[in-house]
Amino acid sequence: MCAYVLVAEDDPKQAELLRRYLEQEGHEVLVVHDGRSAIDEARRADPDLVVLDVMMPKVDGLDVCRVLRAESDLPILMLTARSTEDDLLLGLDLGADDYVAKPYSPRELMARVRTLLRRTRRSHGADRQVFQAGDLLVDPVRHTVTAADAPVDCTPAEFRIIETLAAEPERVFTRRQLLERIHGFDGFITERTVDVHVMNLRRKIEPDPRRPVRLLTVYGVGYKLTRA
Repeated sequence: MCAYVLVAEDDPKQAELLRRYLEQEGHEVLVVHDGRSAIDEARRADPDLVVLDVMMPKVDGLDVCRVLRAESDLPILMLTARSTEDDLLLGLDLGADDYVAKPYSPRELMARVRTLLRRTRRSHGADRQVFQAGDLLVDPVRHTVTAADAPVDCTPAEFRIIETLAAEPERVFTRRQLLERIHGFDGFITERTVDVHVMNLRRKIEPDPRRPVRLLTVYGVGYKLTRA
């Protein structure tokens, strides 16, 4: 059961230990040492599993988990030295699939990894779906968008926005929420970026971009896709 595993662990010795054990199990492993890199690499590499330490620089593991879970259903196994029940529940509430407290047994950790990968592969494809909002269809697997049966060519950032909105039609997303889907926690990028992407999307999916009927502004809040 060879898999591509992303390990996010700021302690070099722990990271190397994880790499060795995972490679002994036959997995390909990529190691990063901070939360921002974990988000970037998860988006770039589309791993089969993320092993994620909670205490990391730049962006902590809980926030990484929240961002990744909002964007995909990839399995997330969290590691933490904080083993209270509240910590465990917070991690699971944010979308982690499993939670292991340090110090951990490497054999137990590998068993948890095998369980998560088996569970994911049994359900792969069953939980994937094409999102629909009216006559707009978004396929996350094929990375395609169609509007009234016509293909729509989207940039990666535009696709993340339209996928997020189409997954929950009529839900209003703030600019900040959409910005995190596009760029994560980059404080140098402003919410105005979202407005630009929305303007470009409207040119592509609206019959008349000046009078949108699909991608609507909710003034003072953000944007939504309509079901109609």
